[in-house]
Amino acid sequence: MAAYVSYALFCASCLGLGLIAAQFSVLRHHVRAPLARTDRRPPISILKPLCGIDDGLEDNLALFANLDYPEYEVVLGTRDVRDPAWRVARAAARKWPGRFRVVLQRGEPGLNPKVNQLVTLASAARHDLLVVSDSNVRVEPGYLDEIAALLGDREVGLVTHPIAGEGETSLGSVLDHLHLTASVTPSVLGLKRLVGRDVVVGKSMALRRADLLALGGFEAAKDVLAEDYVIGVMITEALGKRVEIGRRPVRNVSERRTFLEFVRRYQRWGVLQRQAAGPLLYACGALLNPVLLAAIAAVVSRTPSALCALGATCAAKTALDGASASALRPGGFRARHLALIPMKDIVLGVVWAYCFIRRDVEWRGTRILVERGTRIEVPPPYGAPIAPTRDPANV
Repeated sequence: MAAYVSYALFCASCLGLGLIAAQFSVLRHHVRAPLARTDRRPPISILKPLCGIDDGLEDNLALFANLDYPEYEVVLGTRDVRDPAWRVARAAARKWPGRFRVVLQRGEPGLNPKVNQLVTLASAARHDLLVVSDSNVRVEPGYLDEIAALLGDREVGLVTHPIAGEGETSLGSVLDHLHLTASVTPSVLGLKRLVGRDVVVGKSMALRRADLLALGGFEAAKDVLAEDYVIGVMITEALGKRVEIGRRPVRNVSERRTFLEFVRRYQRWGVLQRQAAGPLLYACGALLNPVLLAAIAAVVSRTPSALCALGATCAAKTALDGASASALRPGGFRARHLALIPMKDIVLGVVWAYCFIRRDVEWRGTRILVERGTRIEVPPPYGAPIAPTRDPANV
């Protein structure tokens, strides 16, 4: 019996490697395709909600001061003046007075703190093309041109971007960037091109004000945790428009994330994915972790051939992830970082299993329940404050 179970798991692992290879092919084709271009360059408002001091925050903001685009503004927001990001935002506005403005959140319409800020930021924005940009991202100079070109098609309702990690110096940041760059981004592209399913990641999210208002504004996502995913679904289902993914990645900056912070981050993501996609589709995600499947098969079989098969699976997965990373960031990852991929996948496999039995997450110093569709519930005792994490802004 053990031999049959082991054989089935290794077959599933091989299928998973095939899917990952297909995702890599889609990714390579996507990033090599020519950039969308247009002669129309309408004014754009970039909305940046801030919460705490992200790694490299001042440098992140500085890159948005001189994008290659004729007319745009960056509207920075914080919940209140006690947030340490308030000082950094005010300094940026003084240094680049024609580019940055700072606004304080007005009211608290819902349970999602990021959406609460976006409601205020959208109201304060002067222009009709809105770009939601997280505080820990960096972009290329032509970032806004590509957005304007893609939104020039009236059938396109939302533009998002691939993600690549940058700046890692700690173990947690290395693992985070390995997963974002080599797994999350290829999966998002693969789901869109191979399955026709849109998954919007809100590191970068651009849409027209008119389309946003047709959805009910950001308030329509005020009580869900995965507001980016939900808005993407609403764009296609409620408005009948397309979601497009830009060709060039935005860069997620993380330098000093700890291993525990990495684990907690993907516990949140796991719960969100299960509650957004449902348990069946979430279970199918195990196919995209062939290292986990091969490791279980090796434990079940406990034979030299099974260990060899596990080693081959780890090598193949590392090679595919390394190729995906090289397509998204110059030079890819160092060999010693790529060697961490099998360990990362085993850790994430444990997290994946954990999220089958939990629907509560730790977020912004509070324990909350995540219901179907990622709707937020904060009943006691889950609403009781807990010790805040170092980097509460990144879900």
